[in-house]
Amino acid sequence: MTDHTTDHITGHVTGPAVEETAQPGADENRRQVLYWRLLARLFDHEEQATLESASLAVVEDIGLPPALLDPQASIDAIVQRHPELATELDALMVPEPDEEGRDRAAEVRRAALASKVLLNVFATGTGTVTAGQLARWQSDAGWLERALGCKPGELRGGRSAGHGAGGGGRGAGVGTGSGGAGGEVSPTGTGGGGRTPDLGRLVPEIGPELGALEADLVKRMHLREVLADPALAAQLTPSMSLIEQLLRDKNNLSGVALANARALIRRFVDEVADVLRTQVEKASVGALDRSIPPKRVFRNLDLDRTIWKNLTNWDPEEERLYVDRLYYRHTVRRTTPQRLIVVVDQSGSMVDSMVNCTILASIFAGLPKVDVHLIAYDTQALDLTPWVSDPFETLLRTNLGGGTDGTVAMALAQPKIAEPRNTVVVWISDFYEWRSEPLFESMAAVHRSGAKFIPVGSVTSSGRGSVNPWFRERFKDLGTPVISGHIRKLVHELKSFLT
Repeated sequence: MTDHTTDHITGHVTGPAVEETAQPGADENRRQVLYWRLLARLFDHEEQATLESASLAVVEDIGLPPALLDPQASIDAIVQRHPELATELDALMVPEPDEEGRDRAAEVRRAALASKVLLNVFATGTGTVTAGQLARWQSDAGWLERALGCKPGELRGGRSAGHGAGGGGRGAGVGTGSGGAGGEVSPTGTGGGGRTPDLGRLVPEIGPELGALEADLVKRMHLREVLADPALAAQLTPSMSLIEQLLRDKNNLSGVALANARALIRRFVDEVADVLRTQVEKASVGALDRSIPPKRVFRNLDLDRTIWKNLTNWDPEEERLYVDRLYYRHTVRRTTPQRLIVVVDQSGSMVDSMVNCTILASIFAGLPKVDVHLIAYDTQALDLTPWVSDPFETLLRTNLGGGTDGTVAMALAQPKIAEPRNTVVVWISDFYEWRSEPLFESMAAVHRSGAKFIPVGSVTSSGRGSVNPWFRERFKDLGTPVISGHIRKLVHELKSFLT
């Protein structure tokens, strides 16, 4: 009998018979070692030497780089040195459709990679955060989103793919000291891996949790000092959490710091606008207006119909088709001049909605025959209509925070409803109001007038939002249920009414 020994923790076979198969259950033991190390790292600041050495043995035995166990190494840095791992990371955590007959050895490899991604994102440490550390975290969070089958930035705030993972890669591990390689470049690709994630199985909802982690990191930064240094400010990747802090602090900034803050806000606005503009273009449009003759230009030529209608003119001897009449496609769509009134609660709980709706309003303002008005309110109301075409300038005029009194906003909105049948009023709020009864009665009056009234509880990218149940039930009884969820729902509602 061949002499050999087996490490019962890692399942790693040592001695003369290393080529033999490991004992049954060894892969499960290895996987547990990696996950126990992950939990220990997340909840205990003291390093567990036994778990560290056992995990190192597992990682080396399955052919993965030991850097996966280095908490200071960014995902970008590891992928740069081992580009083949990028494919494995994409859709890494999307549940497999077939739970039977799983490859246990492959699951050990997935556990090692998943542990690295989770540890880098959720072990944020304590203390002051640098611009480089925030950029590193944002990049690692992008890799987590890719592992979940989403595009980088999709779960945290709706930025376009490519602005999440791989956006930074610089700087230090958050709360752990410096690390990583400067100026890493992420591999190309936007994640997804061909599988659709079942986000309903994520407990808790991970998008809002990622946003909360990012917001905490931003608050732990000396943001004014970072903004005053162009080199440090250049390391910042704009995010919803960062934009919120900049908008809250804009009145306390000046000179270089204010210029850098404005540049970051402008960058974020442009990125989100690109995403929302695409969603608006993809939404359904108005019916073709066949009362208007089609424009007789080559790009509108309906070649198939032209051939079909002229087949009787086919000359078999000459093998030639003589065309008596050309047919063109209708491209003009039926539209009616419409007025869109957007009322946005700018209290502290609605920052995400304020940013998204300001940008969305500017996009609809660019559509033909759509007259857009924008009102923001807390305990006072502000008519932002003169700047509605420029979301950047609009956001700079907001005053985030404070209480909520929708009646002051209604006083501005109602006079704008000149033709109710051609008017849509979108009201974005969590509806936790000081004067609930009079506000709801005025909203019901708008609905009864013939205007389309759309109450919206959240227009975030993650879809998370809280709505006052008192208002929710009354809107339901009124026949205008609250839209809560992804911003695409609001885009669809508006597009179907306005075009």
